[in-house]
Amino acid sequence: MKASRRDFLKKTTKGTAAVVLGSMLPGISAASYARIIGANERMRVGMMGVNSRGLALANNYARQQNCEVVSVSDVDTRAAAKCIDSVFKISQRKPKDVPDFRKALENKNMDALIVAAPDHWHAPAAILAAKAGKHVYLEKPCSHNPHEGELLVKVADKYKSVIQMGNQRRSWPNVEEAVREVHQGTIGRAYFAKGWYTNNRKSIGHGKEMAVPEWLDYDLWQGPAPRRALKDNLIHYNWHWFWNWGTGEALNNGTHMIDLMRWGLGADYPSRVVSAGGRYRYSDDWETPDTQVITLEFPNNTSMTWEGRSCNGRTVEGNSVGVIFYGEKGSLVIDGNAYTIYDLDNKVVKEVKNQAIIDPRNLMNPAESLDALHIRNFFDGIRKGAKLNADILSGYQSTLLCQLGNISLRSGNALHIDTSNGHILNDAVAQQYWKREYEKGWEPTL
Repeated sequence: MKASRRDFLKKTTKGTAAVVLGSMLPGISAASYARIIGANERMRVGMMGVNSRGLALANNYARQQNCEVVSVSDVDTRAAAKCIDSVFKISQRKPKDVPDFRKALENKNMDALIVAAPDHWHAPAAILAAKAGKHVYLEKPCSHNPHEGELLVKVADKYKSVIQMGNQRRSWPNVEEAVREVHQGTIGRAYFAKGWYTNNRKSIGHGKEMAVPEWLDYDLWQGPAPRRALKDNLIHYNWHWFWNWGTGEALNNGTHMIDLMRWGLGADYPSRVVSAGGRYRYSDDWETPDTQVITLEFPNNTSMTWEGRSCNGRTVEGNSVGVIFYGEKGSLVIDGNAYTIYDLDNKVVKEVKNQAIIDPRNLMNPAESLDALHIRNFFDGIRKGAKLNADILSGYQSTLLCQLGNISLRSGNALHIDTSNGHILNDAVAQQYWKREYEKGWEPTL
């Protein structure tokens, strides 16, 4: 029996080249950037959702020498056309326009699906891709609700699909080094961490129902979500702030920081979760909190808080986004791909500066060159069975912490958690948010 293309990609190592960090940073040539992977065997990927973040990812994948973007799937014909044109300019290869990603999955030569659609599609799309024999690069958060996250972990195991979540900071060299400093006890035992995200988002107003424009397949856009009328303040970004499709700032941006804190503290599932906040800044259609604090306690005698302020950009520790670890001997602040260590007298012990340009408030592409390292790790996981920096179990655990924060806020309850699996204990009100309602016929299944 002939080996499948998928098996071949996992086993082959021919042509793999070492990559130095310098080739990833600003000022690199197109040729050096393309050598990030350096293998002769071409990876073929399909893109799902290319209006903003997906377009940036498509361009990044197109720049990899051994990668071809074979298809672009988007419910917005304008976004698809723009992406196809952009990929062609980079790679001189024109991907096929396949509006429905489910049709794209029928391509036997596609190795992986890159999912950057809205949150309510993340897990259902990844599950369908795994069932179709594809690997998945899944933007954060990995799921809209905890039930979907558990399904993803099971699906990855059942169908032997390599699923990498877009927690790109797990692949950033200085961030990895900073977390090693924490683990090695540079600040003593780290027992508390604080993360934050700030922005100056404007009001979304009160939307009016509108006819579906000819360039939009709104039924496919909604997909597994219960049907709601289209309003003029929903697409393409404001869906983040509606529970039917989005998950709020906690999962939109908090996922990154909570993942770093969980990583640094060596924590998995919490024992207790409390969250407070609301839509305070404006009176409009925005449903999720614009101001929120999530506090999580863990059985290893550590805790963390995440603060989200969508509508007030005042910085913390001088940074709009970041994490700080507090330990017995000092503290460590991570800012982008840089970090600073302080002693207990607030004196700088060590400072590692960032060499790459990072704009954390760039909605589309905050750190392209560094994110390419995450793509490289994804490819190595497929081709060589390398350990993923953000496998789906790790991605689920970090996503779950944010979801538990939202569940605490929405239920109004402090949550007590089973530390063996992350499940909510003895709280029927909170448990209602563990799983969502689906449009009939669109439910994801194992």
